Parts: sequence; structure tokens; C-alpha cells
Amino acid sequence: MKTKIALMTAVMAFSYISAQENPHESSSMKNYSKKIDSIVISEKMKMNKEFDQVDKNFKDKKINIDEKQKQRTEIASKYEQSINEKIDAQKSQLEEATRLMVKEAVLDEKNNTKKGKDQLIFGLGGISVRMDAGKKTPKDYLKSIEYSIALVGAGYTSKDKPFKFFDKDSDVKNTIFNSSSFVIRYENQLGGFMSPVFYRVGVGYRWDQSKPKYDRVFSQDNNVLTIKDFAKGNLEDTHLDNHYIFVPVDFRFVLNPKYIDYKGVKYLDNRKCQFSIIAGVYGGVRIASNMYNQYYNEFDNSIVERETLTHGVNDFVFGGKLGIRYAGFNLYVQKDFTPTFNNNTNLTHKYGLQIGIELLNVNF
Repeated sequence: MKTKIALMTAVMAFSYISAQENPHESSSMKNYSKKIDSIVISEKMKMNKEFDQVDKNFKDKKINIDEKQKQRTEIASKYEQSINEKIDAQKSQLEEATRLMVKEAVLDEKNNTKKGKDQLIFGLGGISVRMDAGKKTPKDYLKSIEYSIALVGAGYTSKDKPFKFFDKDSDVKNTIFNSSSFVIRYENQLGGFMSPVFYRVGVGYRWDQSKPKYDRVFSQDNNVLTIKDFAKGNLEDTHLDNHYIFVPVDFRFVLNPKYIDYKGVKYLDNRKCQFSIIAGVYGGVRIASNMYNQYYNEFDNSIVERETLTHGVNDFVFGGKLGIRYAGFNLYVQKDFTPTFNNNTNLTHKYGLQIGIELLNVNF
């Protein structure tokens, strides 16, 4: 198998270089390739019909397993010979490479059962997995369902400085990664087959964690959320967690679109690694908030307090998103237009601001 792949790579590389020097030859190569595709597809359809009949005979117990395998082998050999003969009648160009492609298409069990080629792409920020089983044409790749996991650095800004990252005047610590999100979304092309614009609609879960500065803690006093000094012992850990279900609506703009011709129609090749800008909005509802304190004192080595938050946090969130994407690298900035904390709090910085890296994308 590795030898065949290496040989085909060398043949295609030589053909590409020759085509660059001779545009007419490039056109001839495309026509020849289309003829090869037409012959192989036609003969394989006939072959699969005979395979189906053999399988039916086996299912009806008219033949045993040995006879079934023998007949399938004979059918595959027959159509391999038929395809080669028809190609020889068309053209002798790239004869040896063509024979290798025919043999691979007819006899390789994986190609007979697997419609697409799965991909695993490693990027600077994460991993992108493309599950292409069932996808056969360029059109099939223009829509997908994607599951995404992101690691996020979340902070809060004041109303007059909405994009001041890691504001030292904030009431909470500026931590690089203190949040995460999980999203499943549907993506489809907007416009014709050559359009570089895609729309994405999804549903997801978001978790934000906030830690007060200077070993202080969140507290609910008289229906008001405050931050105060901790007086029960030596504080080991403290944080406030907000949990949301949200719906993102994005648009993805491909900056360097690459195209492919298939049966006389030109498509944007969504299998290629291409730079994209992502812009969109999201809306969500808060499903839970809780406070956590862990400390020790002279009587106990470890005491844990958990308390459900009932005041000071808004139930709804709405914001915008801007990101860049290439292969396994997905980086975005997300800004809440509505404040996380309401008027029942004395916090000075209430508007969420997140920087996220998508660690894993699984595309179906």
C-alpha cells in the first residue's frame, strides 16, 4: 500500500510540474481524469449489483461462506479487467498509474466500505478531527455538524472600558484559564457552491469562574453580593461559578478560498485547511451559580463550604464574538454586552470578557 501511494504521488507531482509548463496539457489531464472517473464509477455500480446478488444468495443460504468469498473475488477480478480494458481503449497516458488506481478502488475492502477519508489535524491551539464517513462529493463537505471544546480566560470589565483585558482594577483575579465551553453546532454554506460565507447555529454550555483578590471571598449579605475579608480561618481556595446554557449564531468568512471541479461544477473545497474569520452573537440563560470556600483552622485541617447564589447575578446574557481559524488553531474573543452582575452587588467590574482557544473540534 505504501509503495502504491508513493508511486502515485510521484506521478501526480510530475504531471503537475508538466502542466504548469504547458496549459494545454493541464486541460488534457483534467479531461483524462474525468474519463477515468466516469469509467470507474460506471463499472463499480455494475460490480456492486453483482455483489448484492451474491450477498442475497448467501443470506438465503443458497451458497456457503467459501462460495460467497470465491464469487466476490471472481467478480472483482472481472471488473478490474473490464475497467483496464476500457481505459486502454481511451488512452494509454498514465497507464500504470491508472491500473494502480483501479486495483485500489476495486479490491481494497476499505475503499468499498468507507465513503470518506477521516482527518486528524494538529494545530498550535488544539486538535481538529474530521469524520468524513458517508461524504462522497464536494457538496457533502459544505455542511456539517461540529462538536467543540474550548478553554477560556474570563475576566470582567467596567462599562466605560469594555475591552480592557486583565484590568488590574477589577475585583477578581485575572487568570489565564478559568472558564470553559462546550458547543455543538450546525454549519452550512450561505449562497452558491463557490461562496466563501458559512452560517453556524448551535447550542452550548459555558462555565465561568471568578476568584476575589487578596484572599477575600464572595458573600451574600442582606440580599446583596459583596466581596469581604475572610475571618473563619486560613483560606485555601475560594471561587464563584456561573453556569449558562447559550445559543451561538456565527458567520464564517473564508479568506483564502480553494476550489475543486466535480462533474463540471466548481465547488469551494471545504476539506482544505483555509484561513477563516468568525463573527457572531450569542444569547444564554443562567442555570446555576454557587460559591465555594475551602479553609482550615486550629480545630480542623480542611473545611469546605458550598452555597447557592441567590442574589447579584443576572439570569440572561447576550454578547458578540470575533475569532480566527486555521486547521486545528481556533482563537476567539467574546464580549458580554449585558452585565453578569446586577445592581444587587457592589462590584465595580460587571461585564464579562473572554479569550478562548478551541482545544478540540470534531466535525461530522
